[in-house]
Amino acid sequence: MINWMRAFFEAKSENESLARMMAAGFFSALNPTISEITDVKTAVSEAVTNAIIHGYEGKGGSVELYCAYDTQKLYVEVADQGIGIGDIPKAMEPLYTSKPEMERSGMGFTIMETFMDSVRVESQPEKGTRIYMEKQLSRE
Repeated sequence: MINWMRAFFEAKSENESLARMMAAGFFSALNPTISEITDVKTAVSEAVTNAIIHGYEGKGGSVELYCAYDTQKLYVEVADQGIGIGDIPKAMEPLYTSKPEMERSGMGFTIMETFMDSVRVESQPEKGTRIYMEKQLSRE
């Protein structure tokens, strides 16, 4: 890695925009396109929202944001120490939500996969979840 950063913040919905802006600011050193930075911000928003709503069920905790890059590739990790995911493939199915009573769309992982080149999820019940995402920047 050429550069990296790690931040921890309270699992509150108002901190979702903070995470989005931290990632965008950090990656700006590589001069990404507006579209690329919007893609990363959208994916980070979804991952952080998942940690707050599903990982901690809105009860608070700590969310970790890790960002790194090499010459043209961005790496993002979002992690929580919440309730974890028992069935990762099921959770990643489009339109599946564990919170239908909250009118959740079940599209969080699908959105992450749409805007990033790769998304991988590691999780254990009662130990939390870590989402790994990568994006290759276009070469001009």
